Amino acid sequence: MSTETKNDAGVFGLADSTLVKFQGVIGGRWRDAADGAVIEVHNPATREFLGTVPEMGLDETKEAIAAAREAFKTWSKRTAYQRAAAVRRMYELMREHKEDLARLITLENGKTIAEASGEIAYSASFMEWYAAEAVRTYGIHIPAAAPTSRNVVIKQPVGVVSIFTPWNFPSAMLTRKLGAALAAGCTTIIKPPPETPFSALALAEIAERAGIPPGVVNMVTTQKNVLPVGREMCESPVVKKVTFTGSTPVAKLLANMAASTLKKISLEAGGNAPFIVFDDANMDEAVDAAIACKFRSSGQTCVCANRIYVHSSVYAEFAARLSQRVAAFKVGNGLDPETTHGPLIHERAIQKVRAHVEDAIARGGQLLVGGEIEEGTNFFPPTVIADVPADALMHREETFGPLAALMKFETEDEVVGLANDSATGLAGYIFSRDVGRVWRVAERLEVGMVGTNTGLISQPCIPFGGVKESGFGREGGPHGIDEYMNEKVIVFGGLGTA
Repeated sequence: MSTETKNDAGVFGLADSTLVKFQGVIGGRWRDAADGAVIEVHNPATREFLGTVPEMGLDETKEAIAAAREAFKTWSKRTAYQRAAAVRRMYELMREHKEDLARLITLENGKTIAEASGEIAYSASFMEWYAAEAVRTYGIHIPAAAPTSRNVVIKQPVGVVSIFTPWNFPSAMLTRKLGAALAAGCTTIIKPPPETPFSALALAEIAERAGIPPGVVNMVTTQKNVLPVGREMCESPVVKKVTFTGSTPVAKLLANMAASTLKKISLEAGGNAPFIVFDDANMDEAVDAAIACKFRSSGQTCVCANRIYVHSSVYAEFAARLSQRVAAFKVGNGLDPETTHGPLIHERAIQKVRAHVEDAIARGGQLLVGGEIEEGTNFFPPTVIADVPADALMHREETFGPLAALMKFETEDEVVGLANDSATGLAGYIFSRDVGRVWRVAERLEVGMVGTNTGLISQPCIPFGGVKESGFGREGGPHGIDEYMNEKVIVFGGLGTA
């Protein structure tokens, strides 16, 4: 069906309906797919139709790359102060439209409006951070070995950047990359997820309003053509960097493609976060953190606690208190202010969580709360299972859903071994009042990020990323902008002597 007969920005209920875009953008021009094909987007809470975006393909991707290459010629020559002003203006516009942007997230992603509002604040904070970082891409002077030479190192934008983002944080996972790329002086081709394209397209509109020139921010929407589009975004010699957030299997696929031209890559892939509660932990803090860390966005975050290890002496208390809190959750439409937890993104997500629950119970796990799903919906009740054995499926796979799996442990060495028994290493969490133990365990955990006595670690001012099969490269913090820049050494010779 045509976009003219199906799309209606009014169904979103935004104060500024012009933030809703039903087209991709290439070279500053909003456009449909060349063949008119579209992707339908639905509200995961109600399964109601929201609208369509173009099903673009290889030709549109090549056009977007060409547009980014042309725009790089001028955008990269702007001063750091000029780029900082434009990125800062994007931050200001995001803050001005925060209610509309949050509503977009809830409609297409399903998370509660409170969580969506929090995401917009977090998302905007990356634009604020990188606006400041744009003018701090310092070079250095290195003393030369020869008295007639001088060495200077400068930083320059890497060039055209391909950006792949996930549906679980449709705004924040984009600004975390886009803010750094723009501040560094790069231009971009973005492939937003087909489940949640409207949040990304709204940011493209905001970039345009902020004065970002045509061709600097290009968006190619696709679902069926993801392989040829992704391949071109990775293999094109015009593209100088690829950045991705998503699953480990897809990260490996993109890394192989990008390796053909040895371009810069940063990958934030899957996690399997251990959450460790020692016997001396503050139980109130540990339970609160488990709620925030495990069940935020209905468990659909890469840094969610996936394996909860509790010392045997406090295990029963922790399990009882966590179960009582979880039983009080209200699952429903994220626009309902009484809803505490929204739906999962689609049926495949439901089936994965169900498989993990059934597997854990079949292997001897004890169901404490939840587990029974409402057929024909995307809702999965927040679930707690005790005594999950070490051979359960969820030990090897990231659940990405509202399942809290509890296991006992006895010693520090034992739990560190269990925590590190994973192919991935993104985040980990420790709860203890013993400062020495916190330091020891934090250093021994094979992860890129550790939260000690907190379940919330993400901030724009610190590096975010993992080790092992969770990927490489860092986003956020003073390190984040370096991922989008090259270092160049300039050796001045022939200076002579006085």
